[in-house]
Amino acid sequence: MSAPRFTTLGCRLNAYETEAMKRLAEEAGLGEAVVVNTCAVTSEAVAKARKEIRRLRRDNPQARLIVTGCAAQIDPDSFAAMDEVDHVIGNTEKMAPATWTRLAADFIGETERVMVNDIMSVTETAGHLIDGFGTRSRAYVQVQNGCDHRCTFCIIPYGRGNSRSVPAGVVVDQIKRLVQQGFNEVVLTGVDLTSWGADLPGQPRLGDLVMRLLRLTDVPRLRISSIDSIEVDENLMTAIATEPRLMPHLHLSLQHGDDLILKRMKRRHLRDDAIRFCREARALRPDMTYGADIIAGFPTETEAHFERSLQLVEDCDLTFLHVFPYSARPGTPAARIPDRVNGAVIRERAARLRAAGDAALTRHLAGQIGRTHHVLTEAPDMGRTEQFTEVRLTAPQPVGTIIEARITGCDGTRLLGEVA
Repeated sequence: MSAPRFTTLGCRLNAYETEAMKRLAEEAGLGEAVVVNTCAVTSEAVAKARKEIRRLRRDNPQARLIVTGCAAQIDPDSFAAMDEVDHVIGNTEKMAPATWTRLAADFIGETERVMVNDIMSVTETAGHLIDGFGTRSRAYVQVQNGCDHRCTFCIIPYGRGNSRSVPAGVVVDQIKRLVQQGFNEVVLTGVDLTSWGADLPGQPRLGDLVMRLLRLTDVPRLRISSIDSIEVDENLMTAIATEPRLMPHLHLSLQHGDDLILKRMKRRHLRDDAIRFCREARALRPDMTYGADIIAGFPTETEAHFERSLQLVEDCDLTFLHVFPYSARPGTPAARIPDRVNGAVIRERAARLRAAGDAALTRHLAGQIGRTHHVLTEAPDMGRTEQFTEVRLTAPQPVGTIIEARITGCDGTRLLGEVA
C-alpha cells in the first residue's frame, strides 16, 4: 500500500502543519492518497491551488485527493465541487488525529466529503511538535494560531480563526522533550505570535513565555518567528537584552513605510514606531538582524508613498526582505478600494524593493567577513548563524550540531565559513 503524498502551498506555518499531518496520517494508516495544503493569502494563491489539484489528479488518477488549508477552510464548497477532489477538510480538522483515522478507515466512501467546521468557534489550539522537515537541525513548536486583527488586505483570520494560545506549561514540556531528543534549536511559530497569551488566564505576554522557556529548559537556541513589533512587551525586550540563547534575528510584519497607507491597511503601528523599535532592539542587542514583509502597490499608493517604504529598508536597517506585489483578495476591504495601482507599476515597485533588499543583504554579508560565528548545521556543508544567515562550510559536519566557523567570504547570497 502506497504512502500518502503531501503538497504544501503558501506560508511556513502551512509547511510546519504539513509535517504534523504526515505523522498523523502515518499513525492512522492512511493509504494511497494525495493531500494538498492550500493557501488563501491572494486570489492568485487560490488559483494556484486549483491548478495544482488538477495536475495532481492527472498524475495520480487512482489516489484519493484530499484538500485542506486556508483556501479550503474559507471556501470549502467550491473545492468540493471540483471533480478531482474526494474530501475537503478544515484547518482545525486537519490537525485532529480522529480526522485521519476516519479517512484511513473509509474503504467504502462513507466518510463525509466536506469536514469543515466554523473556525471562529474554535477557542483552543494544540501545540504541534514538528521535527525540522526530515532533518535534525531544528524543531518547530506552534504556540499560537489565528488572529484577532483585521488588516484590510488580509483574508487569513477567516481561514485561521481568532487568536488562541497553547498554555505555557504545555510548551515547556514540549521543549524539554525536544531537548532530550537532541535538538539544538527550537523555533516558536504562530499566525500572530505576539498576541500569544491574551486568551489565557492572567493574560501573559510573549516575553513571559520566552523568559519562562529559557529559565525552565536547557534549549541551546530559541528562535521566534514573525512578530508584530508594536505588540512587543517589556519582558521580550528584556530577553533580547539579557538572554544570549534567544537568537538575534526578528522577522517583522511591517507591510509599508507610509503612515497613510498603514492606516488604510488598518495596521496598528506607524512608520516611526517601526523605526523606534528597530533602533531600541539593536541598542539592546547590537548583533540583531531584521527581516520584514513589505507590500508594494497597495491601492492609493503614490510614488511618494512607495519611496517611504523604500527608505524604510535603510531607516530600519533591514537585512532580509520579503516583498509582496499587492494582489486584491476577494472578501477583503482593500479589494473594494477603487483607486488601484497599475499592475506594471506594482511589478516595477516590487522589483525596486527587492533590489534594495538584495543590496542590504550584500552589505550584511560583507560585514561578517573575518568574524567567527556559531553555526547550526542544516546539511553537512551548510548551516545558519545565530542571525539566520546561511553559511556554506568548507568541511562536512554532522547535521544538527553547533560549530564555530570563521567567515572567509561571501558569494552574494550566503557566507563562506571555514570550520574551526
